[in-house]
Amino acid sequence: MYHIREATIADVDAIIDIAEKTWWPTYSPILSAEQITYMLSVLYSSEKIHHQLSTAEQTFILLIEDEVPVAFAGFSPRDEHPDIYKLHKLYCLPQTQGKGYGKVMIDEVCRRVLAAGKHTLDLNVNRHNKAKSFYEKMGFTLAYEEDIPIGDYWMNDFVMRKEL
Repeated sequence: MYHIREATIADVDAIIDIAEKTWWPTYSPILSAEQITYMLSVLYSSEKIHHQLSTAEQTFILLIEDEVPVAFAGFSPRDEHPDIYKLHKLYCLPQTQGKGYGKVMIDEVCRRVLAAGKHTLDLNVNRHNKAKSFYEKMGFTLAYEEDIPIGDYWMNDFVMRKEL
């Protein structure tokens, strides 16, 4: 049994825990341990997530299974195109993958984007991440490629788009 709810400041540690437990198995085949460590420290520091939640820079939702947070998504309007929303983050604990929670989370984000009166959802996915095929099954198509510097590293991504 599960439910979805919006995350609060009290959920910062749960979000970080899910990210850390998901990033290593997801990105170890395609990124160095140094890059994963660095990116987690930048993207998932307590201060960063706290700021994103407290300023509503991103909306976070949590999927709770048996009263334990097991997945989260973070999304917001794109800064440069406020009519387009961006799914910044979507991670499900490895032991829950295959239960359909990724689809449940995308469906919930889409529902919320539509409720905001918008009809386009973008996301970035590493060009070597096997999640690309999952996003294609969810109706996302390749929009373009972009390379984003992060410290001494690069995020080599596909930008995928779904019209809602």
